[in-house]
Amino acid sequence: MSIRRLIGLAVGVVAVISALPAPAGAHPLGNFSINHLVTVRVSAHRVDLHYVLDQAEIPTFQERDLPKTLVLARKRAEVSRRLSLSVDGRGVPVRLLPAALLTHPPGQGGLPLTRVELWLTASLVKAPREVIRIRDGTFPDRVGWKAIVAAPGSGTAVRSSVPSSDPTHGLRSYPQDALSSPLDQRDATLVVQPGDGTLIAPNGHVDQSASTRNRSGDGFAGIFADAAAGKGVLLFLLLAAFGWGAIHALSPGHGKSMVAAYLIGTRGQVRDAVALGATVTITHTIGVFALGLVTLALSQYVLPEQLYPWLNLVSGLLVVTIGLSVLRSRVKSAHHHHHHHHDDNLARKSIVAMGASAGLLPCPSALVVLLAAIAQHRIGLGLVMIVVFSLGLATTLTGLGVAVVSAGRVTRKLSVPPRVALVVPAASALVIVLAGTILTIRALPQVA
Repeated sequence: MSIRRLIGLAVGVVAVISALPAPAGAHPLGNFSINHLVTVRVSAHRVDLHYVLDQAEIPTFQERDLPKTLVLARKRAEVSRRLSLSVDGRGVPVRLLPAALLTHPPGQGGLPLTRVELWLTASLVKAPREVIRIRDGTFPDRVGWKAIVAAPGSGTAVRSSVPSSDPTHGLRSYPQDALSSPLDQRDATLVVQPGDGTLIAPNGHVDQSASTRNRSGDGFAGIFADAAAGKGVLLFLLLAAFGWGAIHALSPGHGKSMVAAYLIGTRGQVRDAVALGATVTITHTIGVFALGLVTLALSQYVLPEQLYPWLNLVSGLLVVTIGLSVLRSRVKSAHHHHHHHHDDNLARKSIVAMGASAGLLPCPSALVVLLAAIAQHRIGLGLVMIVVFSLGLATTLTGLGVAVVSAGRVTRKLSVPPRVALVVPAASALVIVLAGTILTIRALPQVA
């Protein structure tokens, strides 16, 4: 096979590989999370519990107008109602102790976090030869890290179903994969006998950790924090926001693969690449504002993080629909040999839908910036930063699209066999359908 033919086939292979869906962790939900940890200690005549809550920026923002006493009262009520303990199958009352800590460590974009520590106890009325079960049912609908760990008591020998090690160091740092697959340990069983304060527990896996303290310097939210605080020249900070948006578009899950496959499948032009980039930008910006509205006004009816699975589902269905349209167009073009006319008609119908599916999921970091701007009464600055960030996102996607279109023109000038010229776009369309199907299948369990 000649070099020219190999180049043409290589373009098709790149389209197939690049159109595969991004991993599920493309849009981490760390800014939405409510994380909690229970440490249980069984002694001869009582069970002591230490409950720690680490609440991220967005749920903390939703409580911004409440006095601290009311916030703490709500947390205490939640724990009192949903943290349960049983001994040999019988429920035992758990009593909240008066001591409590409520602090607000700094988070992204100048927004605070919420950290609560509570202490509880339960009495054991007989000698400790029992099976104790603990259930942490607090905040059942919120994403986040949930864990129970055991600690040695006095006068007992305990065999625990949960580990004694805590890789989060009291919810102050998390393993690197915590946001993509957070621990969800809500139940613990402890078999208790008289002893000398011994504890047998499974080994806990300790991974590399990333600190969650003072996250205001992270990424786009950190740029806004500097701008709101007057640190640095505004022009350079706007350029930094633009650059961060451009780089952010290279991370998984931002539609670049679908844009490339779409342009190859439809034999798009430069104007199509520009239109796709603009549509992704507009959709992404509108999505940030819409999710901000939900956070501000509708959070008592729907949680913002609950919308992401539905957005994933809609995006997947859009991709499947577009892929089927492109594939149908390729088949008709092969039979009737009027590519350009048919491509133009297809582009008018599907370019907006393709751009919308690529930009449908708003970036959580941009949402944090919007909420931080509202909290700090810098709404104008926040809106400008988000638009500039989105323009950076569009520039990368448009540049990628133009590169794909240019590569397609080069290959069409080469002596590519007619069959190869027809197969490559059809293969790209088929991969779009496959990728959209996978996205849809992944989203279905999350909305069920």
